[in-house]
Amino acid sequence: MSQSVPMTREGYQRLQEELKRLIREERPKVVQDIAEARDHGDLSENAEYDAAKDRQSHIEGRIQEINDKIARAQVIDPAELDTDKVVFGAKVTLFDVDNGNEVTYQIVGEDEADIKVSKISVTSPVGKALIGHRLDDEVTIKVPSGLKTYEIIDIKFE
Repeated sequence: MSQSVPMTREGYQRLQEELKRLIREERPKVVQDIAEARDHGDLSENAEYDAAKDRQSHIEGRIQEINDKIARAQVIDPAELDTDKVVFGAKVTLFDVDNGNEVTYQIVGEDEADIKVSKISVTSPVGKALIGHRLDDEVTIKVPSGLKTYEIIDIKFE
């Protein structure tokens, strides 16, 4: 995969912190757990050993995944963007035409998405549908519950 991975500076820093934690804390701990489990004797029936090896595999896989994403990262600072369209990093306020509610989302990378803090992935159905639209555009989006129609009432880059 040589495709770039868009992310905000905050998302990039979080990935770097996770990588450091995995390498400095998690990896040494699981190696120690494996050594301790090995000391318990017969490895063929040693559940602690199997669990520690599984954790090690997960940690090493995540380290490789993060290294790959960092190498392909395209860090975008929304505050430096100057456009009137919805693009990666934008905070978009939407008016739900069906129920009259307003909602604000920031469009971020896949690793940064967290609906609890109103951050949606650029690859999500809503994120994809909003990209390229302008203020006052109506956008109809297919979501799991059916079709939703939103009006874009604000676009900010912070």
